[in-house]
Amino acid sequence: MHKAMPEQGRESAQILRDLEAFKDQDPQYKDGRVWSLVYYLDEDHSEFLKQSYHSYACENGLNPGAFKSLKKIETQVISATADILNGTEEVCGVVTSGGTESCLMAVKTYRDMARDQRGVKHPEMILPTTAHVAWFKASEYFGVRVRLVPLTKDFTPDLKKLKRLINRNTVMILGSAPEYPHGTIDPIEAMGEIAQKKKIPLHVDACVGGFILPFMAMNGEQIPPWDYRVPGVTSISADIHKYGYAAKGASTITYRSLDYLRYQMFAYENWPGGVFASSALLGTRPGGAYAAAWGVIQYFGKDGYRKLASDTLAAVNQLKAGIAAIPELEVMGTPRGPLFSYRSVAENVNIYAVGDQMDARGWQVNRNQKPAGLHAMVTAQHLKVVDDYLADLRASVETVKADPSLAQQGGAATYGMMAHVPLRGMVKKKVLEMYAEQYRAGGAELDLSSGAGGKGLLDRLVKRYVDYKSRKATP
Repeated sequence: MHKAMPEQGRESAQILRDLEAFKDQDPQYKDGRVWSLVYYLDEDHSEFLKQSYHSYACENGLNPGAFKSLKKIETQVISATADILNGTEEVCGVVTSGGTESCLMAVKTYRDMARDQRGVKHPEMILPTTAHVAWFKASEYFGVRVRLVPLTKDFTPDLKKLKRLINRNTVMILGSAPEYPHGTIDPIEAMGEIAQKKKIPLHVDACVGGFILPFMAMNGEQIPPWDYRVPGVTSISADIHKYGYAAKGASTITYRSLDYLRYQMFAYENWPGGVFASSALLGTRPGGAYAAAWGVIQYFGKDGYRKLASDTLAAVNQLKAGIAAIPELEVMGTPRGPLFSYRSVAENVNIYAVGDQMDARGWQVNRNQKPAGLHAMVTAQHLKVVDDYLADLRASVETVKADPSLAQQGGAATYGMMAHVPLRGMVKKKVLEMYAEQYRAGGAELDLSSGAGGKGLLDRLVKRYVDYKSRKATP
């Protein structure tokens, strides 16, 4: 049901109180109990971001010739980013609204470049199976076919198979630093050699790692080369609103030179409103996000970011050690940054049921599939809650061991079903159906669990799958 616009305006203080009240059911990220989505430090930092954002809340970066201050800010943000990514003076780029926009722009750029320079009419891009979902969204949006590279046992892409996927329609290759599901840094040097030899652009998705891996390396951590030091790398996406701790709405995409960036631009000369040009996906570009991104880079500087990276790595190492000490669990692969995943190695411990138990203890824990696991994106803030997390994790494992039936209940049952139903198109269709329902007029809540009346996603998937199997079994 629609909620009508109020007939009369209201007092600002009352409105602000309502906005705070809306948060009552949101995750308690300020207590360090959320392991994705937000990168929170403390209230002083949040207040600084608010003030920085507010200073340019009304300005629009759409026309760089109008608000010259915003273009200056953007130029300085890109220069600082190129610096920590070991770029040359030729590295250039733009500030975007987030990692997804940065990824979308890379696909658009390389599609158009291949079309112009090589006459490619059926563009394809090569992605490891661990590529972020933004790249699959870009494929759908821009009509660029995905060719997937399978993983080796250590969760890195199989480079022999990658080579065999390259053909005349290949417009780009993707590597991640690190990839999101397991925190593994793809073998960028080896991929760069392949890309250079085949004369194919190589983009590095460092949306997660771009503003922490450089500072981990400055602190002495052994990080394999993945940035512009690798000759084959032609572009990099790096989010400032993740480990740069900027306000939401700030990422970057940089290119080795303007020769690449030109293909990202859009221009239209016949519009009655005048000649129009834009540098990225958005038209209106919020000045507040630019100001807060610039402000946070100035605020921390390299020394501040090195301290944050040190605290983050300390939390990561303590968490990994604590998980390794639980016989039923193991960390997946060889993560080399601020995030990792872990899984069960015991038949009587369902990892999704462990996740349910962690949720019940007040943690917001993300799930992986193929293979099943739990995920942690660690920030400096988490250093203070490591002991509590590990204590609850040990208790959760013991609870699931004592009652294996927990694997057939709640979220464990839902995620288990979604991960194992062989008809992936059925899963996609049902998820889209339920996701869309949230946007019906008046809104609705997403129900992933088995609910009363058989309305949950699990119930719908089970019913659909049983119906399908019944039809197949009928002669």
